[in-house]
Amino acid sequence: MSEIKLTRQEKRDKQIQAIQELMEKNNGIVKTSQLYTLGLDYRRIQNFVEYGVIEKVKNGYYAMNFHKKREEDIMAALFPDCVLTMESALYCHHYLKNRPFKWTVAVDKNTSKSRFKLDYPLVLPYYTEPEVLQMGVEKMQIGNMEMSVYCRERLICDILKYENRMEREDLQQALRAFLSDKNKDIAKLLSYARERKVLSKVRSQIGVWL
Repeated sequence: MSEIKLTRQEKRDKQIQAIQELMEKNNGIVKTSQLYTLGLDYRRIQNFVEYGVIEKVKNGYYAMNFHKKREEDIMAALFPDCVLTMESALYCHHYLKNRPFKWTVAVDKNTSKSRFKLDYPLVLPYYTEPEVLQMGVEKMQIGNMEMSVYCRERLICDILKYENRMEREDLQQALRAFLSDKNKDIAKLLSYARERKVLSKVRSQIGVWL
């Protein structure tokens, strides 16, 4: 039985369908190497970009309808190894009322800095030691996906450690929210404070209100 030959348009439609299926399996964003597995070469990928079939997110990453995606979903897809920290994590814990302008993430200090050179969304990385990175991490539903976020106790220690990088009003708002949080664990807070070397700050700025 002879093989049915597809027209050029049929081949194109089949490739687009394969790209869509690949995108769906990978949270809407894929790497160039993943597109190569579909039999696409660089020229074909660029052709799809020129015709608006796919969009280049950043070097080596592509998506469909990228600017229609929620920032939360983009962050989860691009940075699954990062942990939300500082203002972004405070917002997730409802310790800040207004959503921060930039996404603040903690990441292994050995990670390439070029990963975070994005026009959208804006990302501010905090580079840290690998063993410190996973301390106090929990999963939270952010948008349509789960992301790693520091627990409230670890987070409070970090904002005190880097308080000079925060707006004073945001810092005070976060500390007040933590103090009124019925789920806070003071024993855990003091444990993280020792690890993060901010025990004196915790005692002076929080201890007096407990």
